[in-house]
Amino acid sequence: MLTEFGKILIFIMLAIIFVVAVFIISKLLSPNRPTREKYLTYECGENPQGSPWVKFNIRFYVVALIFLIFDVEVVLLFPWALTYKEYGVYGFLVGIIFLLVLGLGMAYEWRKGDLEWARPYPKPPQLDEILKPKS
Repeated sequence: MLTEFGKILIFIMLAIIFVVAVFIISKLLSPNRPTREKYLTYECGENPQGSPWVKFNIRFYVVALIFLIFDVEVVLLFPWALTYKEYGVYGFLVGIIFLLVLGLGMAYEWRKGDLEWARPYPKPPQLDEILKPKS
């Protein structure tokens, strides 16, 4: 008799075997015709220029994360909009509180400046300003 943990272990082992088998079969059956273009980095149809070690602006990641956070929260509004009448005033108030928290989060991000694409760069202190004697 197999316990529930034994069933889970067998399922995980079968999943691993399946993944490894698919990789091996695809390696054996796929054609291997390397060309210069296939080894180039793909950049939206453009030919790559410059070094691949270019530093990206962190703004790309911040904007993407903010988009994902608010996108997931907005998706949660659809089930609420369809069912809030079943819960009466309580369901309506819970949805309004959720919208208020969502609005406060958006206002916070706006006030913080994370929704601005081009932020002003801070001026680094100059050495002569720091060492200048105060009169």
